[in-house]
Amino acid sequence: MARVIGQIDLSKNEAILDAAIAVLGERGITAPMEAIARHAGVSKQTIYNHYGSKAELVRALALRRVHEMTAALETPEGLDDPAQALAMISAFDMPDIARAMFEAGPKESRAGLARFLALETEAGRLDCPDPRQAAEFFAGMVIGSHQSAALLGMPVDMTEAKIDAIAREAAARFLKAYAA
Repeated sequence: MARVIGQIDLSKNEAILDAAIAVLGERGITAPMEAIARHAGVSKQTIYNHYGSKAELVRALALRRVHEMTAALETPEGLDDPAQALAMISAFDMPDIARAMFEAGPKESRAGLARFLALETEAGRLDCPDPRQAAEFFAGMVIGSHQSAALLGMPVDMTEAKIDAIAREAAARFLKAYAA
């Protein structure tokens, strides 16, 4: 049966996500889309047709991971036994996905921030004796419990203004702590 125009081929979608996990896990966020396409057995254009951009592909990977982690919460067993459902979340084990997501997101962004902080320290504008640790501190301030709540499917009432206020406050406190 032929697909309707605009219809997503779910098997290709899964192949793309699986390939993205493998390629991004091995090569990091800078891995070219061509490598993901080759690994998935699809064209680069197919990936763009499905996701539009690398950022949206990574977003889809994160959503897939969240869905896999929280699926136990939505089962009748999970509703009957919250302790068991929560234990299933914490025991969820897919190291390849977790590694790919971490390396493509938090690890890469924090490494970039650490490089920036090292340059600012060399220039005398900041005093970060351990730029990697400082990057972790800053990430913790801006990410906070809001992201954890969202990842667990909890409602988070965050307007753009609130996000901006948190980012500005974190930056101000960070700059004060690491002033030259």
